[in-house]
Amino acid sequence: MILFYSEKITPRIEYIAKLFIEQILHVNVLFTNDLDSFVKSDYPKINYSDNHFGNGIYLKPHSLLFETGIGTPKIEEVIYNNAKYFFSSSTDSFLPFDLFAAGFYLVTRYEEYITTEKDHYGRFIADECILCKNQLLKKPVVNLWAEMLASEISKAYPQFVWPERKFSFLSTIDVDNAWAYRHKGFSRTLGALSKAFLKARFGECFERLAVLLRLKHDPYDNYSYIDSVFERNEKLIRFFFLLGNYTRFDKNISHRNQYYRHLIKKTREKYTIGIHPSFTAGVDKSGKVLKEEKQRLERITDSTVRISRQHYLKIEFPTTFRNLIKAGIFEDYSLGYASATGFRAGICTPFYFFDLERDKPTELLQIPFQIMDVTLQQYLDLDPDQAWEEIENLMNEVKNVKGTFVSVWHNESVNDHGHWKGWREVFEKMNQLGFRWAGE
Repeated sequence: MILFYSEKITPRIEYIAKLFIEQILHVNVLFTNDLDSFVKSDYPKINYSDNHFGNGIYLKPHSLLFETGIGTPKIEEVIYNNAKYFFSSSTDSFLPFDLFAAGFYLVTRYEEYITTEKDHYGRFIADECILCKNQLLKKPVVNLWAEMLASEISKAYPQFVWPERKFSFLSTIDVDNAWAYRHKGFSRTLGALSKAFLKARFGECFERLAVLLRLKHDPYDNYSYIDSVFERNEKLIRFFFLLGNYTRFDKNISHRNQYYRHLIKKTREKYTIGIHPSFTAGVDKSGKVLKEEKQRLERITDSTVRISRQHYLKIEFPTTFRNLIKAGIFEDYSLGYASATGFRAGICTPFYFFDLERDKPTELLQIPFQIMDVTLQQYLDLDPDQAWEEIENLMNEVKNVKGTFVSVWHNESVNDHGHWKGWREVFEKMNQLGFRWAGE
């Protein structure tokens, strides 16, 4: 048990202290604003107040965690250990920056509530985030700050024993297009063939016909191969299926298609599956489209759907997450960037969504990811060797703080075909290493 003192215990303080101490460090925390009981206690203690009275480790607080509503916080740069952190504390604090305020700012995605800059899909731009500007996006800084906190507590209370923590690994697959050519219906197939022919893409025409005539394997039908990579590690896998109506951004097979329904049912026999809310659902503020798509998956599987990841990573704070909660989703895997690898919220530990507008925590667990296949291959233009180096570096960052490494791949990206030639090896090496580390 760790005793946490502040002159006022706000929802923000309680949320972020629990994240650092309970969720990351796996130790219970008790809060008090009673100075006398704090001073007399024998528990390891954190004094988070304006008064340094020499009892417990001391950190002078920034005002952020005592505020309500959403403003424009003043970001003071603090250089510590050759890194640019923010939200200064005081010279008599054990750190020159307020790790609780800084952590809260990052994990709540405070900056995403107040920014107006968006990409052409209406998403927050990675280059605009404070971590990118401070060259910290490739570091799980919140976890690193938790390690700093634990180290200081150990110095002050050398008899205190910390629980053991372990590296965790989750490998996830998004099924945006279940098949490249098969099971798409006569009209859609004829239209695609005609378009490819008129644009002189004759190789595509021949390949499509060869697949339809069963002379060649559909390049997106890699499910048996994926099963072989995941064998004996099925509990560490998540699949997300797109079930939206056909639109410009949502081009999967109809949820009524018997072959698609069979694939979903078969996948659920081995793995945990979730909904991949469509781009249309992502822009629908009412949440009705999300609810309908979730119900489609539940009818197909005859089971309750509890997890999700947004198609195109289309997120809007707080609307997206309120709609997920309203729809009965308990875990979301959308928190990461399409255009960059790393730690969007500065953390590699699952954590609960905090609704800044309502100033309260929720029961929706967010599982952030660090890498996505499309990010590596298309946005960053890396070859397979460069991609593996990037993945391995990030995996080591997560392992060093005993966090959870999460990746996003697609069934089409592991086909070892065309511009994805050579990426199967990357996929295999990442999973082999992750499964091994998670089993240690």
